[in-house]
Amino acid sequence: MCDGKNYLRKMLLPQALADILKSGNSNVIVPRNKEELFELALGGKGNDTFECNYDINGETICEATVTKCKNGIVVNFPDITMRRRDPNSMIIADDLPTDKPTHYERFGKSFDDTRTDTFEWFKQQKDIIVLPFYSGNQDMEIGYPSLAIVPKNAAFFAAMLADLQRFIPAEEIPNFFKPKAIIYVAPPFRHTHYDGQQVVVHNRLYDMHEVFSYNLYPGPSAKKGVYSVLLNIGEQEGWVTLHASTVTVITPYELSLTIMHEAASGGGKSEMTEPIHRDVDGRVLLGTNIITGDDIHITISDSCELYPVTDDMALAHPKLSTGSGKLAVVDAENGWFLRVNHIDHYGTEPETEEATIHSKEPLIFLNMQAVPNSTCLIWEHIEDSPGVPCSNPRVIMPRKIKKNISSKVAEIDVRSFGIRTPPTTAENPNYGIIGLFHVLPPALAWIWRLVAPRGFANPSIIDQSAGMKSEGVGSYWPFAVGKMVDQANLLLKQILDTPETRYVLIPNQFLGAYKIGFAGEWCTREYLARRGGAKFRSEQLVESRCPILGYAFNNAKIDGYQIPKGLLQVNYQQEAGNEAYDIGAKILTDFFKDELKKYLTPDLMPLGRQIIEACLNDASVEEYTRLIPNM
Repeated sequence: MCDGKNYLRKMLLPQALADILKSGNSNVIVPRNKEELFELALGGKGNDTFECNYDINGETICEATVTKCKNGIVVNFPDITMRRRDPNSMIIADDLPTDKPTHYERFGKSFDDTRTDTFEWFKQQKDIIVLPFYSGNQDMEIGYPSLAIVPKNAAFFAAMLADLQRFIPAEEIPNFFKPKAIIYVAPPFRHTHYDGQQVVVHNRLYDMHEVFSYNLYPGPSAKKGVYSVLLNIGEQEGWVTLHASTVTVITPYELSLTIMHEAASGGGKSEMTEPIHRDVDGRVLLGTNIITGDDIHITISDSCELYPVTDDMALAHPKLSTGSGKLAVVDAENGWFLRVNHIDHYGTEPETEEATIHSKEPLIFLNMQAVPNSTCLIWEHIEDSPGVPCSNPRVIMPRKIKKNISSKVAEIDVRSFGIRTPPTTAENPNYGIIGLFHVLPPALAWIWRLVAPRGFANPSIIDQSAGMKSEGVGSYWPFAVGKMVDQANLLLKQILDTPETRYVLIPNQFLGAYKIGFAGEWCTREYLARRGGAKFRSEQLVESRCPILGYAFNNAKIDGYQIPKGLLQVNYQQEAGNEAYDIGAKILTDFFKDELKKYLTPDLMPLGRQIIEACLNDASVEEYTRLIPNM
């Protein structure tokens, strides 16, 4: 292992970091390749297991364990609150405009002293990893130089970040490398300064974005922390990184359609790029009636071919536009943080299972059972408590390992929005009233992104309290550091600038009394691709009984199968009916009204104010359509 300080000469570092790295106590490691990172993650060559321990006031606390398996390394967190992202982990340290909680508001003091303490702590570390990477998409020359500063015994964190972002090996660091963002990883501080909480502090400086990660679960820092950096840069430059998966779909008849699916966490983004899950006989289980137990199967003879483009972060930079009137995006990540809680036995998702079991290179798994030198199986999840599997098992999948991956600029034909919906019946009415899919006028598509309901039984986060919660603008608000109204304006301008892109709404989990999981999403994808998009004859559509749901379908056929009307318009289900539907409609509408009021500030675009006021005044679908008429 060479002296990493030689590589620092290529970098233009801020003074605070330069002082840490020139400290006489510190050996600097600039990794040369992924193999070196994996070796460091296990504490050295020849090790099968490693514990990431810290001395906290005389007590040894294990923050994570690392196990070597045949197909990679498995990271587990003894503290179950570290196994998923805490939606309240983001804190803003600076005095720039923000709608997020500041360090002073939450902890009653400035971050300055803790920042100084963090730098002093790093100066006492014997070995420090300096990991250079690009935030964004360097292939399209939209990559921003970045660094992660990690203590050696948390090398697995650096390895995870290297797989998620565009890691720069030591020999490939360009001259005059000046970081636009730096992530400082200091795990003991969650105990010594933050009462054991999951805390990630963002500090926006004049020409750089500092991220202080005080926990080792990568979700709010190595993953969403980098997302925050891109959103902050985009806010300054007038563009957005969307919270979305994207896939180009090629039908058996060689029609092509590109769909981008936006949603709050757990809303079906990764699932949009997955093949349809089929029964043993080849049929697709569309739904099961939770009262009668009856199944609805459909036969789709030939599935479409899928060419995934993005999984979670779609970079929509203006330089990508071709002038076609469609939104254009590329992937903002180099690896995908795939949640596999739905894969609970062999054969559930053969493509992902094969890619992880017979991987082309070692992978990183989280929250899974691990025996040294065995094969990690992605359906064997660790338990949060006896008999209760962790709901957030993950694998980091480098893009190059995914089948049929597309690295081209994708022009979006259809933007869909997902929401997790609960069971809804006459006896237990709720907001699971959304049909298989709905067509949204652009104005309604905009307010759905402003509200971004998190929905029912979200597996990705800690907070599982009852009722709906909003993830806000574009569903990426949990990761944004600025003002909500600024992001709302950017999204509205984006919709106005891309009139050839159409909008649909796709629920998952339940349609009224039918449990569907993500089957409805897959079938909708097949339907839209086979008919070439989301332009429909007027007789196919009807204004939804609940106006914020846009247009519902009178009828729809998928590969010759007529979808039951009760799955298209839930009030036609005898287990639900009009009364339960209307109760659910009021739940949704009241929730939208409450969430939208916060955007009515002087900085909101006039058209945005018109659209929100239309919702507050119970506008019809036709009124929304007239506000931005591109249907």
